[in-house]
Amino acid sequence: MVIFLLAVALLFVLYIDGLSTNPPGFYVDESGIAYNAYLIAHTGAGEFGSRFPLFFQFYTGGWTQWANPSQIYLLAIPFLVFKPSIWLARVHSASWMFAACLVLGLLARQISGRRRIGVIVALLALLTPWLYEVSRLVFETFFYPMALVLFLFAVYRAQRKQSWSWLTVGTLAATLMLLTYTYTIGRLLGPLMAIGLMLFATSKERLIGVAKTWLLYGVTLLPLLIFRLRHPEALTQRFYLISYIKPESPWREIAPKFIRRYMEDFSLISLLIDGDGNPRHHMPGSLGGFLIGVFILAIIGLVIVLARHWRDPWWRFILFGTLVSVVPGALTLDQFHSLRLVAYPVFLLLLTIPALQFLLERPTKPQTVAGGDVQPVQPAPKAMSTFARGAILSALLLAAVMQAMYFQSVFRREGAQRGYVFDAAYKEVFDAAMALPDRPIYLVDGTSPAYVHGYWYATVEGRNRAELIHLEEGIRPPLGTLVIGSEANCSNCQVIKRSGEYILYRSYSPLPYQP
Repeated sequence: MVIFLLAVALLFVLYIDGLSTNPPGFYVDESGIAYNAYLIAHTGAGEFGSRFPLFFQFYTGGWTQWANPSQIYLLAIPFLVFKPSIWLARVHSASWMFAACLVLGLLARQISGRRRIGVIVALLALLTPWLYEVSRLVFETFFYPMALVLFLFAVYRAQRKQSWSWLTVGTLAATLMLLTYTYTIGRLLGPLMAIGLMLFATSKERLIGVAKTWLLYGVTLLPLLIFRLRHPEALTQRFYLISYIKPESPWREIAPKFIRRYMEDFSLISLLIDGDGNPRHHMPGSLGGFLIGVFILAIIGLVIVLARHWRDPWWRFILFGTLVSVVPGALTLDQFHSLRLVAYPVFLLLLTIPALQFLLERPTKPQTVAGGDVQPVQPAPKAMSTFARGAILSALLLAAVMQAMYFQSVFRREGAQRGYVFDAAYKEVFDAAMALPDRPIYLVDGTSPAYVHGYWYATVEGRNRAELIHLEEGIRPPLGTLVIGSEANCSNCQVIKRSGEYILYRSYSPLPYQP
């Protein structure tokens, strides 16, 4: 056990290595999440004064968004104890992904009955570029894989029982709630996963269990419905902005677009070669977000499920989950948006389990299956000897490791150069403003709601945030004051420092200040 814990600790150190500089900077949405987490930890209210809100308002004016609660409340926990910092926020994010990979390995062990398979699946998850890159971002996605794995763990334990107790039902409903409230895609994926539970309704007792789960899950959705009634535009405004679906869109236009987008997100080129086109989400030039060797294992597992386990409700549910995990991404304009598809690689990793069982079979030894029963393994057919299976598995695992090493080499060599997509330039302008004696400093939004960067960096450095004043759109700063803006340029001003899309200037506007 001591050796195992030491190995896990070493893996964790390697997993978080480099987080102090890569990714560089802190993207505006990351600052928004971190700043609100700090406020909740120390004041019990979000940026706009709501105490322990269900959803957090981000930004103002045309930039207004509503963030999901799970990650903000989770990040508030370390901010209660430790001084806030970008490094702490990123380590917190990476820790949840690291833990999710380990729990996925535990689930694989439960399914296969073999510790070796659990270890392999956990290591493959840790090596998966897609999950690794998501773990580096302090976005709403860092906890979602954990929420999904916890739900799948609850489903696997439930499906082994003929009758579902209220404890089992409560666990399923609670994890479905996590899926729904943790990330925006959960508002669709959570209900889809709940519908998928019908695959386990193979008897009257199971049907009652599914119905009870739906009932409890429905109760957890009441706060969401109440919030929707009080804020009609809050949960749909951003969806209409990023989606091809509009209130006036007819179904005859939506359906073909959805089918095309769905097939695009299933593209093997995007999955294995290109990855997400946004360099904030995926390192360009490092191949795709999923390892080719692991994908081949998943395809072998898919074939085995269709041939051997099609009648097993658990594997039918995994296939169902694989198919519907792509739906949230397919409803938006961005092709292969890895954050909105973050559930997809989890299901692909689960599909490697039947392949690993097949390739690790030994014809002379009994195999322990789920439930503790022991049954003899049939002798391997001559067409696929034990040696051949071992050779195939070794080749695929070696290919996966080599590709993971290539990804890591590119990520660590070039990842710190992506400051332009992580708003790294803002800190240079902020530092220049802090070096001057003028107070207060006014924050003006231009191409982004960058004012939240000012509040976050002031928090990190222990500065008085009252010295920073955010001006709403259309309001001019007083004559002669310092201004940090995300504007392409300024008029009637003296530019002091320009970095990236951000500028520090002194306002010489003749217009009077409008408070």
